[in-house]
Amino acid sequence: MSTVRVMENDFVKVAVCDFGAELFSFYDKETKIEAVWQADSKYWARHAPVLFPFVGKVNGGYYTHKGVQYKMGQHGFARDMEFDFAGQTEKEIVHVLKSTEETLAKYPFPFELKITHRLEGKTLSVIWEVSNPSDETMYFSIGGHPAFNVPAREGESKYDYFVTFNGEKELKYVLIDLSCAAVDMDNIHTLTIEDNKMPITEHTFDNDALIFDDYQVEKIGLAYPDGTPYLTMSCAGFPSMGVWSQPKTDAPFVCLEPWIGRCDNRGFDGELKEKYYEQSLEAGKTFKAQYELTLG
Repeated sequence: MSTVRVMENDFVKVAVCDFGAELFSFYDKETKIEAVWQADSKYWARHAPVLFPFVGKVNGGYYTHKGVQYKMGQHGFARDMEFDFAGQTEKEIVHVLKSTEETLAKYPFPFELKITHRLEGKTLSVIWEVSNPSDETMYFSIGGHPAFNVPAREGESKYDYFVTFNGEKELKYVLIDLSCAAVDMDNIHTLTIEDNKMPITEHTFDNDALIFDDYQVEKIGLAYPDGTPYLTMSCAGFPSMGVWSQPKTDAPFVCLEPWIGRCDNRGFDGELKEKYYEQSLEAGKTFKAQYELTLG
């Protein structure tokens, strides 16, 4: 059983597991509300997995690098690996994952992935640092998949809640073609936003995730039925944002997913480096990104 690390202050309590460096809990002491989905296997047995070195599925179940095909499962492999615990202070929990013979067989790039959870007041920063220790350029995607309890309070319904935005009146989004698990770029949809809120309905996630590309979303959140803030995510600099819950169920959670890179577009059969928003990291360099979660 992997160790779960805990840190807290006067306002919140946070728990992070060594397995997957996954956020297990983000608990508001004042309201006594647990924000993170508690992985009920009836609906979805994860909390907040880190997606690396792939986000989503690859077209046909494989990807191509320098003409060689490699099989790869959904969302890469970091979420299913034990990270090394690299230290803790009052405000930080740090984990590190390094490439192994097993990872190199399916992803031919040496790497080091450092994940820091940093707490300040009621804000939790999730910080990713990807380092390339090799002498060749590496290619990767990375993303977050945190799930939040919706509803968060007894006596309320998931469908009384809202997804909130940052003042936009209109956003473009795409959906996943479920027949091939790739993005349907031939059909771009428009979300008209009224009063900064998108209602959550029984049909919002019928076609899986709503994907907002092209850096449209810099801040997103969830609101209680009366419209007051429940949770806010700041994610400036992320090319894509996925909003998801289990389709065609009453699953009591909603995921807000900041992505750098994502699943393939339908029909894509190019090289790894040509994937949508695929990141390239030169030899000896380090890539860094972060997003923040704030309660209330």
